[in-house]
Amino acid sequence: MSNYAMPIKKTINFISRPVRYKLIIPLKRSRHSPEHTARGVMVGIFWAMTPFFGIQMALVLGTWLFTNKFFRWDFSLINGLAWTWVTNVFTLLPAFYLFFITGNLMLGAEESISSYQQFAEVWKNSFNSPDGGWEAVTHWFETMINGWGLPMLLGSIPLSIFSAWMAYVLSLKFVSKYQERRARAMFRKPGH
Repeated sequence: MSNYAMPIKKTINFISRPVRYKLIIPLKRSRHSPEHTARGVMVGIFWAMTPFFGIQMALVLGTWLFTNKFFRWDFSLINGLAWTWVTNVFTLLPAFYLFFITGNLMLGAEESISSYQQFAEVWKNSFNSPDGGWEAVTHWFETMINGWGLPMLLGSIPLSIFSAWMAYVLSLKFVSKYQERRARAMFRKPGH
């Protein structure tokens, strides 16, 4: 085995374990219809693919409360909450950069698109403030809203809609097939 294969294998194992336990197992354990579960994944992915990092789970909960009360439209809250974790501290900056690029393209501001390295550097520096503390937080918000706000928000719209649709289609297929296989296995068991 090469020197590079071991770290890659460890990284894959490190990532696949939480993905399996936090995202896949809730899909398999859902007692609801595949559509109900897939709607939860769809809503979670929709909010995950927005720049509202930190409040995405609250937005899923708000969506669940709102759609239940006013539209009698239900979805798996557990799966919705879990799938917001697709954007996390490891995937946040690449997702924000994708929103930024897409938004600038939509605005016709291709000249405003910087390289990923430049984007990451501005991101890192946005947390630096000579005064630290609250000043650092204020500086970060100013960078986000004044510098990147509109392009990121606008760029997230088509990406969140497309991602949510794909999430619905793929999770519906996955859960349907899983429940069919489980039902066939239960039928084949002695005593059933």
